[in-house]
Amino acid sequence: MIENPDQYIPEFADAGADWISVHQEACRHLNRTLHLIKQHECRAGVVINPATPVETLAEVLDIVDYVLVMSVNPGFGAQKFIPATLHKMRKLAEIRAARGYSYRIEVDGGIGMDTVAEVVRAGAEILVAGNAVFGEGDAKVNAQALLDAARSASLQRV
Repeated sequence: MIENPDQYIPEFADAGADWISVHQEACRHLNRTLHLIKQHECRAGVVINPATPVETLAEVLDIVDYVLVMSVNPGFGAQKFIPATLHKMRKLAEIRAARGYSYRIEVDGGIGMDTVAEVVRAGAEILVAGNAVFGEGDAKVNAQALLDAARSASLQRV
């Protein structure tokens, strides 16, 4: 989460980034910022913090390639998952289906074996997991266990 993301988008794209996401809360003109990302031939994503309502994205969901739901307050790793963010994932999945949009739903924060199934069933397709993979034990084994749990949960989506 940076201030004035428009200033850095060209540099990130020139450096090789092909997915760029911006925090809704940090963008003065979110629509313009998302179009700037696309003008640099990158996938455009928007991020919302736990206290930010999905409704703040209503006018840009047709533009974005993905929406990242923060399920912890940004700042540091190993935070506890905020269960109230699950309704955001469900809401985004409902809106996508109802309007025929194609954005993907990403979640970041507190993703582990105890939360992975819930977030996948709620609609998340891209999962960011740091501590659950790299915290204890073998990272490859941990990542595979999360992937297996996510795949199993995706078969249970309503």
